[in-house]
Amino acid sequence: MTVPGHAPSASACYTNRVAIVLALLSATIYGVSDYLGGRTSRRFSPIAVTCVAEVALAPIIAVIVLAVEDGSPSARAFWWGVVAGLAGSLGVIGLYAALSRGNMTVVAPVTGIVAAGFPVVVGLSLGERPELLGLLGIVLAVGAVALIGGAVGATYHDVAVGTIALAVLVGASFGLLFIGYDQAGDDAGLWPLLTARAGGAPLLLAAYVVGRRRGQVERLSFAVVRPSVAIGALIGLANALFLLSTREGLLSIVAVLVSLYPASTIVLAMVFDRERAARPQLAGMSLAVVAVALITLGS
Repeated sequence: MTVPGHAPSASACYTNRVAIVLALLSATIYGVSDYLGGRTSRRFSPIAVTCVAEVALAPIIAVIVLAVEDGSPSARAFWWGVVAGLAGSLGVIGLYAALSRGNMTVVAPVTGIVAAGFPVVVGLSLGERPELLGLLGIVLAVGAVALIGGAVGATYHDVAVGTIALAVLVGASFGLLFIGYDQAGDDAGLWPLLTARAGGAPLLLAAYVVGRRRGQVERLSFAVVRPSVAIGALIGLANALFLLSTREGLLSIVAVLVSLYPASTIVLAMVFDRERAARPQLAGMSLAVVAVALITLGS
């Protein structure tokens, strides 16, 4: 953010570029976790996968945060962390459920665009004013998300209304996750990562219990625990990187960059599953590079 009549300082530019690097790393790791989560959810219930990932992640986050932070979290850090945890858990369950049905080409563009657009609107409404090049980069990044996800250049037939509704819910959940971590405050430290567990864990455990009673969720076994623990660790790392990026840069910028997460998912599918990316997706990845460059130059 710049002040009219004043050029941004070298330290401010450096800080913004650190935020960009952190956001891109977060996006990459989110995409890897989505790929692993989608593959695992084809064999096991998305609720079981997400629940195990959360249970495995909670004690790791607790040890790290309690070792690094002194005192206790502020009320703002606590409650916004809870909001982020609830939103993140809903989003992950919904995304894995969609991936397990093979609807990634439908869900990805909708979730990415909603997840990117929601925080941008909030950030601008709170007074964030990126440079002109940064704003142009944001617009191009949203377009890149649409291309990468397949919203442009692809035609869908017989898409269930429930699938579209799920995609919107997932995108809104991820957007609220981004907003929650940002609104926890610059002085919140790593506390929101821990307090988010207080919001997400009860929801996931309740979903697991209800799913077990209805026969929709299988009993936990080592086969589901092993990949789910890895998924939880990746989600935790991606959340931490995003949280740190919001301390260094504007929400309207970092949230858009993190919303490029489908790119790494698609690359992994191309490498390991021999899937071929469509031309619009390849164009979207190229456009994303241009968008990142513009955002960097405008920071």
